[in-house]
Amino acid sequence: MSPRTNPRTSLRMIPFRDRNPVLIGAVGICTLALTAAAAFNADSLPLIGDGETYSAAFSEAGGLKPGDEVRIAGVKVGKVDEVDLDGGHVKVTFRVKGDPRFGTRSGASIRIKTILGAKYLALEPKGQGQLRPGSEIPLNRTVPAYDVVAAFSDLTTTTEKVDTDQLARAMDTLSTTFKDSPDEVRASIKGLSKISRTVASRDKALQELLDHANGVTGVLSDRTDEFSGLIKDGDKLFKEISKRRAAIHALLKSSAALGIELSGLVKDNEKQIGPALGGLNTVVRMLERNQASLDRSVALLAPYVRVFTNTLGNGRWFDSYIQNLVATPVVPRTGGSR
Repeated sequence: MSPRTNPRTSLRMIPFRDRNPVLIGAVGICTLALTAAAAFNADSLPLIGDGETYSAAFSEAGGLKPGDEVRIAGVKVGKVDEVDLDGGHVKVTFRVKGDPRFGTRSGASIRIKTILGAKYLALEPKGQGQLRPGSEIPLNRTVPAYDVVAAFSDLTTTTEKVDTDQLARAMDTLSTTFKDSPDEVRASIKGLSKISRTVASRDKALQELLDHANGVTGVLSDRTDEFSGLIKDGDKLFKEISKRRAAIHALLKSSAALGIELSGLVKDNEKQIGPALGGLNTVVRMLERNQASLDRSVALLAPYVRVFTNTLGNGRWFDSYIQNLVATPVVPRTGGSR
């Protein structure tokens, strides 16, 4: 009879290398896909999301866009999710993180974040209790943003349509009409007339100023990211300088000490340095006086050096010749002579 088999020993763990690689790959790909989806949608997860959702009604969006900050008393507490039309007004949907307290009478406003026109949504806590999630702040408790760029553009467009000459003539007529009025009224009308003449005389300059202002604001608005990056880089530079403050202080202190030492060295050796500098000055003046002769000497030395180099260029001897000297002729020997 065969011995009884133990159920525990019959179950064996299958080694990892013997398992189905297709199944393992499929499980791994699914795990990676779920992880990536959770990372890209972390804001929507119930436990680690960005908090409760609220909304606010505005008469106009004022440049606010999704992703802008939501602040309470200047502290970031969330971000804007959507900016959509809802009938005759704009509905701004936003989420608030953590547990900030703002009552049932709270208001909202769109404010300027940077000088280049970036905006953020500011919540103004009011009232008792806590505003329920999903509630909407009504239109009568919201304030839209004041757009500086649009204001300059409107000012430029308005001034282009004003006939300044006609305005000046109207003010003159008004001043003449009120000439028999009391002194205070006549003075006021006369002042208005002078203002209108001044505006009319500077119409072109004022128009150019407004055009340039409009262009500058447009360029700054287009370069918001670059300007913000410049400010951030400058902040990093100042922080690094602040960190290296001790090293910079030591460097400046050492430089000051070196300057004192050099000054003392010069003072201690003034008797030797003074005559040496005087002699050097004399030599320099002498060279300046004979500069033409030195230049001519260098120019004449060049041909001599070239010929001398050619003479010694073939070996350890001089290549030369003597004029009118004839070499001795060579007489060949005859066959019978010894």
